[in-house]
Amino acid sequence: MTIAPDKNKLYPNENIRTVCYIKNLPSRLNVEIGDYTYYSDNTRSPENFYDNIQHHYDFLGDKLIIGKFCAMAEGVTFIMNGANHRMDGLTTYPFNIFAGGWEKVTPTIEQLPIKGDTLIGNDVWLGQHVTIMPGVKIGDGAIVASNSTVVKNVEPYTIVGGNPANTIRKRFSDEMIKLLLELQWWNWDEKKIFENLEQLVAVNDIATLKKLLNEE
Repeated sequence: MTIAPDKNKLYPNENIRTVCYIKNLPSRLNVEIGDYTYYSDNTRSPENFYDNIQHHYDFLGDKLIIGKFCAMAEGVTFIMNGANHRMDGLTTYPFNIFAGGWEKVTPTIEQLPIKGDTLIGNDVWLGQHVTIMPGVKIGDGAIVASNSTVVKNVEPYTIVGGNPANTIRKRFSDEMIKLLLELQWWNWDEKKIFENLEQLVAVNDIATLKKLLNEE
């Protein structure tokens, strides 16, 4: 009996070629992707996912880290720290990149506004054409509405939307969110996930959640 799709296949369902498990793309420096996380693209091949990670330069060393079981829709874009301009002078214009003598004001890495790594938690849903700005951290279970631009951190199990993205509402009560973060179902093995699929997709009450925690 099959209890799970093959997490090591690029296309876990060969009949759907618009969705792929992006961990199985060729590895890329400073990008880490968890099991079962997918990218969906109905316009181009989902295998072009890395094109959506922009201004990501090895010499800056910033990372994009995406957790397990994330759902990313078409056009999701990650703007990395290489997009930032120096902002402590009278102008933000990047004279140095055009040479012709202007390279004398090439900034050091220390002079650039580096925001750190971009972190996407587990079980995060990013809608179509969402843009994630440098250094943003999105918590487990969060949802980002389509066409949003995320400029600041998003708390776990929170729905955000807009440009800039603002909190719409929490998905659950504070007590339930606390229990979900303890449960960390995304770290279960395939057998346990299969046995609890009905609970994972339909249950949202504290009693059942506590029961699942007690079975750990």
